[in-house]
Amino acid sequence: MSERSGDDQIEVVEVDDSPGAAAHHQVSALFERIWGEPLMEAGLLRALAHSGNYVAAAYRGGEMVGASAGFLTAKGELHSHVTGVAPGTRGAGVGRMLKFHQRDWSLERGIGTVVWTFDPLIRRNAYFNMHVLGATPTRYLPDFYGMMKDELNDASPSDRLYVVWDLRAPVTPPPGTSGELVEEGAVVLLAPGEEHPAGPASAGRLLVSVPRDVEGLRARHPETTARLRFAVREALAPAMDAGMRVTGITTDGYYVLERPEGGTL
Repeated sequence: MSERSGDDQIEVVEVDDSPGAAAHHQVSALFERIWGEPLMEAGLLRALAHSGNYVAAAYRGGEMVGASAGFLTAKGELHSHVTGVAPGTRGAGVGRMLKFHQRDWSLERGIGTVVWTFDPLIRRNAYFNMHVLGATPTRYLPDFYGMMKDELNDASPSDRLYVVWDLRAPVTPPPGTSGELVEEGAVVLLAPGEEHPAGPASAGRLLVSVPRDVEGLRARHPETTARLRFAVREALAPAMDAGMRVTGITTDGYYVLERPEGGTL
């Protein structure tokens, strides 16, 4: 199967699992180019595809510009393990096309849910996951992968948000700005520049700030980024463990957490 975008001529195709398929080597090389170190070798990618798991690549003008790989879980979900876009192509819609292909691939096989993890400090990924795809963060996972020293991570704890994408659920729009929500009674649990949340809070709606460009901040001020990592963890993890749900991220970069109707903290 394939997914094609007529606007930017991006085509996503499932990678052939035949012996010696060049695409597996190309996907492996692309992942290494993106992360700066070997991530998934070609033999593993072929084994995943051969055993009925998900391996796909995005092409533009015949050039591979993105790829994604995942595997089925014991619950019958697809765990999207890694999705990467070639340097220089961010913003061209490659990641979106890969996820839409992943959705269609799953639905064709009777799979209604895709799950994955992402770095909670990366604001654009949070917005994309929740308000473009419609995925929902359900758990905060401290240091999920251990120390990661590749070019996209900073050798600090690899905290992740675990998201669940119900492929048939509607996409919710972003919840406006933090100022609008504060006017409605939301409590700012973590504001920009703070190293500790102003809590614990028992409000029905909490706001937790994340930086606009954590990758740029990391390159300039790694110590500040490390402090932010722990501050966001200290804000999000206890609230989510207590039953608060992440329902969106504002246009100015605040996670919105809400207490389920009838729930208590």
